[in-house]
Amino acid sequence: MKDVSVGICGLGTVGGGTFNVLTRNARLIAGRAGCNIRITRVASRRAREDMDLGDVPFSTDIYDVVNDPDVDIVVELIGGYDAAKELVLAAIRNGKHVVTANKALIAVHGNEIFEAAEKAGVVVAYEAGVAGGIPVIKAVREGMAANRIDWIAGIINGTGNYILTEMRAGREFSEVLKEAQDLGYAEADPTFDVEGIDAAHKLTILASAGFGVPLQFEKGFTEGISKITPYDIAHAELLGYRIKHLGIARRRDDGIELRVHPTLVPQSHLIAQVDGVLNAVLVDGDAVGQTMYYGPGAGDEATGSAVIADIVDVARAVATESKLRVPYLGFSPDAMEDLDVLSMEDIQSAYYLRITALDRPGVLAKIASILSEHGINIESIMQKESELKDGRIPVIILTHTVQERQINRAIEELEALSDTDGEVVRIRAENFN
Repeated sequence: MKDVSVGICGLGTVGGGTFNVLTRNARLIAGRAGCNIRITRVASRRAREDMDLGDVPFSTDIYDVVNDPDVDIVVELIGGYDAAKELVLAAIRNGKHVVTANKALIAVHGNEIFEAAEKAGVVVAYEAGVAGGIPVIKAVREGMAANRIDWIAGIINGTGNYILTEMRAGREFSEVLKEAQDLGYAEADPTFDVEGIDAAHKLTILASAGFGVPLQFEKGFTEGISKITPYDIAHAELLGYRIKHLGIARRRDDGIELRVHPTLVPQSHLIAQVDGVLNAVLVDGDAVGQTMYYGPGAGDEATGSAVIADIVDVARAVATESKLRVPYLGFSPDAMEDLDVLSMEDIQSAYYLRITALDRPGVLAKIASILSEHGINIESIMQKESELKDGRIPVIILTHTVQERQINRAIEELEALSDTDGEVVRIRAENFN
């Protein structure tokens, strides 16, 4: 068998998992790849005392990997934006193929990186950047190649899903976030996870691969879960829903929706049953209908599994000198469409509204009148006398599907009423019919 040489940049959680699985299963992987995949160089800012690298040369300079003439495939696992971008572009200039798990890099700089790789005649693979060990990019780009993909929706951040799952027991957001940090699910600075930025990176990539559009991370809408309360979670359940932090991309005739936000999902739907740190991605195609991809969205060996799957794909091409390659985003460059990302005011959704009303006669009638004036129909309304406190009572309303601009105008008027107090809580709802 021909040997294909791999150099790994970054020896953190994913880098360690990739090294261990590739070493442990070397014979099995070689049988599948049709070549021997050998790790010939590793570089990281610091060594890991808990890992035995054997006779593999180690360096603290990641460019030692990129500049090694014997390395065929550079595996970028350092994370972040700028340093990773420069590393990957340097590898491409040196004629190296690249495998990365860096969703932020691809979402923000992918268009530039893919263009450079195309000109250099090398491959950039990124399966591990989205949903960890779940091979959803391969499913979208290859398994669903016959389909017009209409929408994609997913739980694509395990930290946020863990927090919302634990809050169903009545626990406060801050308490569960601290627990997630103690367990290693959340970073010391959890902003990317709980405010939806990590999910938005992944959704950007999924939308591009699904719809054949350029990567447009900066145009998407992102809303986090830090304002979700146990009260809203409990009352969503009473209405037959669970609150999940979803990334949703939908193709329409006038553009695409690209949004991450807390979402009410019917309890009967499969994705509502996905709890803890697990991920799940729904893909709706015109031929196949709805499919769901479920499993661990993070972790050392789970994500390492996806990294190695990309390494195997690239190694096969290197070993056979094949020119047959799956396009980076699933579409030939001349078939890509530059569709607009729609404003949130143009999206359609049902809505959960929580309005704090003063306990006065006729308040419900005023609320209903405002909604009606804006063309918003009420599906259900909930008000419990037992929740009356200090002359105020929460009113829970679930609407039918309307445009977001209608809800925005209605909320402005509801908050201006002398019979309501404070901000109106708004959570979007999806049925995925």
